[in-house]
This record gives sequence, structure tokens and C-alpha cells, in this order.
Amino acid sequence: MHAVDSRPTPADAPQAPPPRHVARVRNRSQRDSRVAWLLSLPTLVILIAMLAYPLYRMIVLSFQNMRLKELFSGATPPWAGFDQYTKALTDGVFWGVVGRTAAFTVVSVTLSVLLGLGIALLMRRVHARVRIFMMIAMMFVWALPQLVAAQSFRWLTDSDFGVLNYVLTELGLDYATHSWFVNPWEGWAVITTLVVWAGIPFLAISLSAGLTQVPKELLEAATVDGATAWQALRNITLPILKPLLMIVTTLSVIWNFGLFTQNWALRDGHPEPVYQTLATFSYTQAFGRSSYSYGSAISVITVLLMLGVMVFYIRQMFKIGEVD
Repeated sequence: MHAVDSRPTPADAPQAPPPRHVARVRNRSQRDSRVAWLLSLPTLVILIAMLAYPLYRMIVLSFQNMRLKELFSGATPPWAGFDQYTKALTDGVFWGVVGRTAAFTVVSVTLSVLLGLGIALLMRRVHARVRIFMMIAMMFVWALPQLVAAQSFRWLTDSDFGVLNYVLTELGLDYATHSWFVNPWEGWAVITTLVVWAGIPFLAISLSAGLTQVPKELLEAATVDGATAWQALRNITLPILKPLLMIVTTLSVIWNFGLFTQNWALRDGHPEPVYQTLATFSYTQAFGRSSYSYGSAISVITVLLMLGVMVFYIRQMFKIGEVD
């Protein structure tokens, strides 16, 4: 007779409880997540209170056909269903505005982030006094109202009295009485320059603060091992800055996609079709042509287009604290 091994197999054996430190880390992570939501609750409540009703009215209006008659009489506009959305989604002009807005956002955000990162890296290498001066100067730029900045750029590029034309003419170029907005490429270059110039301070200061979290020991070790400045940036600095870079880039996309003040002011409140963005196009349709429901439908579509970016940003805000 053979002895039967009655010992439990690995599958039947009771599972060992997780180590206490693992359970503590897990509980602490769950507690931190609840605290994060709790601290964010007042802001979320305020935002909902301020935006919920206007957003609700805009959505309802987009399914109606509001005209001047209903506006002045106070009568309920007739129900139009999805007519306004169908009109927008089948309109080539609307899709041209969408493409123009998206292209501007990609170009302006890319330039802003790259220049902001470059200035942030420069700020970590200059003397402390120079760094403080740069931060103060950028804070003044950041604090300047958008309308004031736009009016300043409008004066700089004025065809008759603009400083830019004067300087280029003095350099021997034929730019006397040159209009920068006749050619759309030149006009958008001016608008993009204004937006990038105004956005760099936030990006540079934020990324400069993030660079303080990069251990100097790692950079010194990489230099000793023969790594070039580019290799250290790509393999050490950028991975550590990645969470912050994602957040500031997402914020820049949200801000630049809603471009309104800059092109509106530079074109004296009447932007030509080639300078229309989704924000100005919606406003022009609603209040310039009294197509209030159509303008509301365009605004709703704009919100839907940005919804994914907003959700991504919120998720990154809650995840950034979990990054080692």
C-alpha cells in the first residue's frame, strides 16, 4: 500500500494575507483619493451653480427657433428639433471654421509649450537675480488684460502708424502702409504671435517650478556618464516633467480653442470670414444675424468638442499626486 499524501495542493492552500504595509499603502491611497474629491467639492459646486442654468438654457435654445419676434414679445420659440444641428453639420462654412480653429490651436499650443519650456530651462541656468527679473517681467505680461494686449498689437501692426512697419521700412524693406491682415497667413501670424506671447509666462513659470523637482544628482550622474544635454533632457528631465507638461498643455488647448478676444479686437469687432473661430462664429451668428438658436447649437457643438479635453484635464489633476 502506498501512503496517500494528504497535504493540500497549492491551489487548495489558503492564501496568505497581504503584508500589512501593502494594506496600509492601499488604504492611504483610497483615503487620499477621497480627500482630493472632498477638497474639490466646493469648487465643483460653485462651477455647477454658475454654469448649469446657462448651459441648460443654451441647450434648450438650440432645439428651438428663436427669432426677433419671440425675443421682443417674450413668446416661447417654436420647437425645431435637430434642425439647427443639421444646418451646422451640413454647412461647409461651419466645418471650415472648425478646421481653422483646430489648426490654430495645434500651432499656437505647440509654439507656446516649446518656447515656455525653453525659457524655463534657461531660467534654471541664469543667475538668481536675472531669474527674478524674468519672472517679474513675465508676471506683468500675464497680468495684462487680453483686450489691452490685443489693442497694443493692433497699434504695433497698424498700416499707417504701426511701429512694426516703421522698423521694417527703416531696415530697407518696403513695408510702408503695409496691411498685415490682407493676407490671411500674415494676419494669423500676428494673432498667433499675440496668443503665444500672452501664454508663455504661465507656461514658463509653471515649468520652471516643475524643474526644481528634477534631482541635480541625476543630471550630474548623466553628465559624468557622458550623456549630452539633449540626452539628459529627453531621458531624465522630460519624464519627470511629463505630468506637469500634460496639464499645462491641456490647459493651453482649452484656452486657445476658445479664442475670441484677440481676433475680435484685432479686426475691430468685425472679423472677416477667414479670421472666424468657433467662438466668434457662434457670436456672429447669434447676435450679428439674430440666429440665436443656430448660434446656441454651434456653442453646444463647441462644448462637446472640448468635453474630451476637459475630462482628460480633470483626470490628470487627480492623477498627478499619484505619480512618483
